[in-house]
Amino acid sequence: MPNITTRSFSQHAFNTLNQYGLPSVLARIYAARGIEQPQQLETELSQLLPFEQLNNVSRMAALLADAIAGQKRLLIVADYDSDGATACAVAIRALRKFGAIVDYLVPNRFEYGYGLTPEIVHLAATSPAGQPDILITVDNGIASVEGVQEANQLGMQVFITDHHLPADQLPAAAVIVNPNQPGCNFPSKHLAGVGVIFYVMLALRAELRKRGAFIAAGKEPNLASLLDLVALGTVADVVRLDSNNRILVQQGLQRIRKGRACAGINALLQVAKRDCRQVSTYELGFIIGPRLNAAGRLDDMTLGIECLITDDESRASQLAAQLDELNRQRREIEADMQSDALSKLATVVETQESATGSCYSLCLYDSSWHQGVIGLLASRIKEKFHRPVITFAPGNEGEIKGSGRSIPSFHLRDALDLVSKRYPGLILKFGGHAAAAGLTVHEQNFERFRDAFEQITQALLTPADLTRVIETDGELDEAELNLDLAYCLADSVWGQGFPEPSFNAHFYVESQRVVGEKHLKLRLKKFDSHCSYDAILFFQAELLPPMINAVFRVQANEYNGNTTLQLLLEHWFPIDPMTI
Repeated sequence: MPNITTRSFSQHAFNTLNQYGLPSVLARIYAARGIEQPQQLETELSQLLPFEQLNNVSRMAALLADAIAGQKRLLIVADYDSDGATACAVAIRALRKFGAIVDYLVPNRFEYGYGLTPEIVHLAATSPAGQPDILITVDNGIASVEGVQEANQLGMQVFITDHHLPADQLPAAAVIVNPNQPGCNFPSKHLAGVGVIFYVMLALRAELRKRGAFIAAGKEPNLASLLDLVALGTVADVVRLDSNNRILVQQGLQRIRKGRACAGINALLQVAKRDCRQVSTYELGFIIGPRLNAAGRLDDMTLGIECLITDDESRASQLAAQLDELNRQRREIEADMQSDALSKLATVVETQESATGSCYSLCLYDSSWHQGVIGLLASRIKEKFHRPVITFAPGNEGEIKGSGRSIPSFHLRDALDLVSKRYPGLILKFGGHAAAAGLTVHEQNFERFRDAFEQITQALLTPADLTRVIETDGELDEAELNLDLAYCLADSVWGQGFPEPSFNAHFYVESQRVVGEKHLKLRLKKFDSHCSYDAILFFQAELLPPMINAVFRVQANEYNGNTTLQLLLEHWFPIDPMTI
């Protein structure tokens, strides 16, 4: 059973925030997330870190301004996930506002794989529109040593914008903007790919302003109009929401809530039957993001990018409908794969334990699995078993591609790096972050990799690391548990590294019934209290015991024109009456 713990916080930070005027419950919540001064909660654009602090950004801006003046042909090379799609849309929209000749290319993950590969370079060079002068990567490129070399040989310059961790060797690009490259002192190392290209566009506008490019027009392009895309990509890529990212996301959410999002985001919300006025980070990460990602997972992310760059509402609606259908297919494929994986998991665990003596990690491969969905499958299994998980599907001939997800105490990309150094040649290529990574191995080496990865995992983890810890913000008293709190929390930005507040309490289950055939609608009464609350537990039709220890979030529930407080149960555990 997981351990439930209450987040600790600095008493000094709590006092500072409370004295500033924040209610005790909010002061406690923010202090537990590292907020020490009220200024850290400000989300005005004026509080954004200046682009000048991003290494090479002014140089890239100058080169882009030269290219625009010289009417050079630019080609954006994008990644095939939500971050890559939104980054591509930001680049296309901004550069066209600046008068650039620009188009885009996004690799089909099943034909070309990830990043600026030599094959993608050749595809770009043989474009019917002619060979581009400059390739601009978004959300990729920092590991594309061979691809950049090929582009240089063919006479194309490469400008890299990326946020992934670099390897020992950097590509020989004309210029690289990446907050995580050596020598870059940009304070926010957690910019998503879309955040990086947005900063490049800010720098480019400043450079064009300096050159007098906007005098004839009488006004400058408003780059704040792109913040809905920046917010979507930042949340969907699950990067850490530090103070700078929270500003970007909050500003983007405000545009969406005011009905000022691009046609594509509005269409994706409509097809999902969501009200733009009530959009939160949840809708970005779990409603819009998956529909956008479905294009890259099952088909071609061109579909998603076109949805984000069109201003034609009718076309956006058509594309959103196609993305919605792809997402439905993705859910069906994922459900089948998950059922298949869980059915064979006992055998997998037994095999790994017999080979290594324990099971600190899970590596699974099936020749029938879909390459575009293995990342989601790994995430689901990781959540269920709290182990680093890598799932594999067939790739190119003789190869299999893996997608991994990790637990907080295990840096997945560094672990793969260790495997590659201890077992040279075992991993053909890899890359990623602490929490998620991808790799390619020969199919015949799957078992060998599985055992090697398990050995590394055992060396880096302890048994305690494999016990899931559920952190909450403690208990709420009757005065704190109200609609005002629900409204306040719904209006804030929460996500990776800045988790949405949850609370825990002991409840009597006064009533419960199944709604929609798969959810529980409940009435809960707190121990030692006269107060009862409406609650919902999604995706469970089995009735709960009479007494539970519950972890929950608070939300405002609108139904038939009425708004009431509702507890959204995230976890529950039975309480033995004999222990009371």
